[in-house]
Amino acid sequence: MRTFRVWHAAITGVVAVAVAAVPAVASGVQEQPSSTTAGSDAFYTYNGSKPLSSYSPGDVLKVRTLPYHVLGIATPLQATQLLYRTTDAQGHPSAGVTSVLRSPVGDGRKVVSYQSFYDSLDPEDGPSRAVAGNVKLPGGLIANGESTLVAPLLLSGYDVVLPDTEGQAAHLAASREYGYNTLDSLRAASSAASRTGISPDARVGLMGYSGGAVATNWAASLAPQYAPDVNKRLVGYAEGGVLVKPSHILRYIEGSQVWSGLIPELLIGQARSYDFDLEKYLNDYGKQLVDEHQHSSIADVLGHYPGLTWKKMAKPEYVNPNSVPELVEAVNKSNLGLAPTPTVPGYIGQGNAGFLEGTTSYIAGIGSGDGITVAGDTRALARKYCAEGAAVWYQQYDVLSHLTAPTVTVPTALAWLRARFAGKEAPSSCGSIAEGNSLAADETVPAG
Repeated sequence: MRTFRVWHAAITGVVAVAVAAVPAVASGVQEQPSSTTAGSDAFYTYNGSKPLSSYSPGDVLKVRTLPYHVLGIATPLQATQLLYRTTDAQGHPSAGVTSVLRSPVGDGRKVVSYQSFYDSLDPEDGPSRAVAGNVKLPGGLIANGESTLVAPLLLSGYDVVLPDTEGQAAHLAASREYGYNTLDSLRAASSAASRTGISPDARVGLMGYSGGAVATNWAASLAPQYAPDVNKRLVGYAEGGVLVKPSHILRYIEGSQVWSGLIPELLIGQARSYDFDLEKYLNDYGKQLVDEHQHSSIADVLGHYPGLTWKKMAKPEYVNPNSVPELVEAVNKSNLGLAPTPTVPGYIGQGNAGFLEGTTSYIAGIGSGDGITVAGDTRALARKYCAEGAAVWYQQYDVLSHLTAPTVTVPTALAWLRARFAGKEAPSSCGSIAEGNSLAADETVPAG
């Protein structure tokens, strides 16, 4: 609570001297009232006369301005929220939501896109809902708590863009969609410059941890092909605790004391994102878990199912998850090792003390990690980027776990981004990164 009071006092003091009149909305974009009723907010629904496919990615569909809230309490800072056209995991047009926060001491030419680690199967837990004042327990506390990471950026002169990376259907772990939503969010924020104040040629840095790192890395990877207009403005990406190869994650956390509770949620996320029937492969217990957690967040399951494994959830003929062809196809699409290499420099932080959080398994070809993400996978990703000419500063913290690593990775990421905005040459640890795991695509095996 003390952290919130300090944050609120700082924001209040700075914003009080920087409140400006809001310009008129751009022609053709629907101005929306600032209703914030959870579950009934019409802002999130695209109801235009033209099909979404007739718009280009990043086109703004609706806009509204409202107070930026922390834990449901309005601050003097105003947030501009945009409904924009983007792309889902299967390549279909969809409507995404992002929140733009103007720095009271910025000039609209430096932007940090901060990707939240809200990790939820419920759209109500997204950062835009927290910004609008909703506090859904317990999942909504994550996006609200991240205000302590946003505040230093705002007070340092950076405008902040907060995309709902999972989309409006809460496609948890649909990594490619995370990237699309992030990139199109930045397009929307710039195209609505008269409302957001962000210059169309503003330089942009990407930042995120855990689920936010997934969105950050996928955005950096997809930008050269999907959004070259954004890519040319990127100064770099900074992240920690990134999930690289989902099939390794599922095996690594099996039987753990804390993180095994994520297994049902990750499976639901893949099935929902790629539209396949997961339950036909599950036994009664597996079906029960999946039914119970259709709208759960990470806060609902962390530590709740110690010792859980795929085998305990699956029918006998499907005890090997690679015998589920739709799942294999889905996790391959979410494998960062199979995605393009970013053309901008990056900082990647990785913990390796997963035993502190009860993840003690050491599986051949996977090895150790921070409790949920696999260090060998992240090293392999960094080495791949180095081999393809990218500047990567990879730092492995062998005494830190997933929940403790942010104490180091977050301030390091902030300092790294500040240096990139200042035009300093990006450091590189290429040549000193230890060998990693294979990031090759998984293959389907026969059931039985």
